[in-house]
Amino acid sequence: MRRSVAMATYNGGAYIRQQLDSVRQQLDPDDEIIVSDDGSTDDTRAIVEALAAEDPRIRLVDGPKQGLIRNFEHALSLCGGDVIFLCDQDDVWLPDKVAACTEALTRPNVWLVLHDAHIVDGEQHRLHDSFFEWRGVRGGKVRNLMKNSFIGCCMAFRRELLEVALPFPEGIPMHDQWLGMLAMKRGEVAFLKKPLLDYRRHGGNASADRHGSFGRMMRNRYRLWRALRIR
Repeated sequence: MRRSVAMATYNGGAYIRQQLDSVRQQLDPDDEIIVSDDGSTDDTRAIVEALAAEDPRIRLVDGPKQGLIRNFEHALSLCGGDVIFLCDQDDVWLPDKVAACTEALTRPNVWLVLHDAHIVDGEQHRLHDSFFEWRGVRGGKVRNLMKNSFIGCCMAFRRELLEVALPFPEGIPMHDQWLGMLAMKRGEVAFLKKPLLDYRRHGGNASADRHGSFGRMMRNRYRLWRALRIR
């Protein structure tokens, strides 16, 4: 079973080497890491290029420069694996993440896996033992339409989901919520309570806090619901 990792980057030089090292030590020789860089002006590209020179599994591509959602969409569109992982540029994968997620996706009708994580600061000091507890993660379609539990850095899914999820609909609130909700529509989501990631909160996260006005939130939910009906 071949694995693909889709990483969207933008000015992530501070942490990206540690993150890529934590990812690639868990992958097999025929797996791949697609890094879509959205025009970084720091040393992100240089770090990725240096790692790619020694590890042919890493492929650096130019992003579309249309924001985080479209950058992830671009990376995902280039993935050829049977199992796909979303990957942020600033976290750290714990050693059994790939094995645990891959095993869960072999279960009948499981389309997507969402696992727990430790919340850490920029120096990787523990802030909270459980993202699930901190966020109030729960299953259920209606519940996750109203309050999203899905976070991309803690997700892996089957290729079958990618084939129906792309292209991303216009106006969805976030790519991870779209993928998670679509997985619940098509099959089952496995919630793994074991932390498999250090989720770094350092004040500059690209996708950390996604709140807006009440009107905007309701419009986003309506767009997501409408897109799910069509797919």
